[in-house]
Amino acid sequence: MKKLIVFDLDGTLAESKSSLDPEMAMLLTSLLKEVKVAIISGGDWPQFEKQILAHLPHDDGLANLSMLPTCGTKFYSYAAGWRKIYSEDFTPHQSRQINGALTQAIEQAGFKPPKVWGNVIENRGSQITFSALGQQAPLEEKEKWDPDYGKRKQIKAILDTLLPEFSVRMGGATSIDITKPGIDKAYGIKKLTEILGISMDDMIFIGDALFPGGNDFPAEQAGVVSIPVKGPGETKKVIQGIVACFGGNQKSMAA
Repeated sequence: MKKLIVFDLDGTLAESKSSLDPEMAMLLTSLLKEVKVAIISGGDWPQFEKQILAHLPHDDGLANLSMLPTCGTKFYSYAAGWRKIYSEDFTPHQSRQINGALTQAIEQAGFKPPKVWGNVIENRGSQITFSALGQQAPLEEKEKWDPDYGKRKQIKAILDTLLPEFSVRMGGATSIDITKPGIDKAYGIKKLTEILGISMDDMIFIGDALFPGGNDFPAEQAGVVSIPVKGPGETKKVIQGIVACFGGNQKSMAA
């Protein structure tokens, strides 16, 4: 039986920038009673609080939950309160370099939308994120902009040449995440093994961007058994299956 279930957030546990729905919150609460859970996503800590923690019971189950914002470049654990374990932040020079490259890549690709909602480039300390339609764009607009990842693949290809010393990954519905070299979801997975003392063989990763170039792909490359999903609906079915397996195991042990 696996000891740790690791999830992506946007597109996996919830729609982009949206909160857990009541059913997903209930399923996660049930899962936390059975096994340790970690969530690794491109969003920053305030987004985790809004999308996840505001919808989970504030009880002992949180001790089984690890939170890794900004693609694993930060790590939070719970013990009578949330505590930051590390944060792999950019230097000011690196931030300026990445901002300049993003501006150049966006102009070169020619995919400037007629309207944006909020900041297009956001510095999250340990990760800089490009959101093509802005951080506050409506979900229906995001879903229409780049459903096949074609636009972002072109922007990423330009960024790969401009920023060869950084990790550039696609994530969410319209975003590209940039982190320090080697500091991505694979790094977060390795940190989970060190901090929790759980081997990769005892983990499962679940995400919607497990394709090459997606920001979930490094987790699979790290050697974790990975389950691709196409949205929260599929994730719910996976969680239901995992919870049922733990319940069945407990019943057989009791027998």
